[in-house]
Amino acid sequence: MTFIYAILLIVIIVGILGIIYIYNFNNLQENLTKINESESIIDEELRKKYNTILKIENIIHENILDTKINFKDLEKLKKENISTFDMERKLNDTLLLIDKINKDYIEQLNIKEYKLLHKEIIEIDEKIIAAKKYYNKYTTALNTLVKKFPSNIISKLHNIKERNYFDNKNMNDEDIEDFKL
Repeated sequence: MTFIYAILLIVIIVGILGIIYIYNFNNLQENLTKINESESIIDEELRKKYNTILKIENIIHENILDTKINFKDLEKLKKENISTFDMERKLNDTLLLIDKINKDYIEQLNIKEYKLLHKEIIEIDEKIIAAKKYYNKYTTALNTLVKKFPSNIISKLHNIKERNYFDNKNMNDEDIEDFKL
């Protein structure tokens, strides 16, 4: 009879450990899935933003003839292999140039298509901001699970590591200079 109780106790313990393992593994996977979904949304919106900026560039070149405005950095982006974060920064730098051009040549750019493209950029940026918040929220959740027991053991077993936030910050390193505005 004691042998049956010992086996029953082992089965119960293994069952509880299995449930704990499955629960924590599912939490890790859920957070990874949400991070990957938001990453794909950000990538897609950045592609749209890039294409929209190219259209704006064409309108600027067609309507402002007396200047030598150069968007050479925009052309380089196609050939560069950079992170999504760096891509967003470079596109935003180009948008700052476009805004300056818009202020300097407001009459030449008073075109319906240009205004629609500018509105499209604003909508794309809103989607990117929302996706970044979503990404960072689930990155925080994942990083917490990767550090906490018992999910830290499961993350090590499945080689799930902490992720950087969308702005490429690593909150656990010694580099205090990685905060950029």
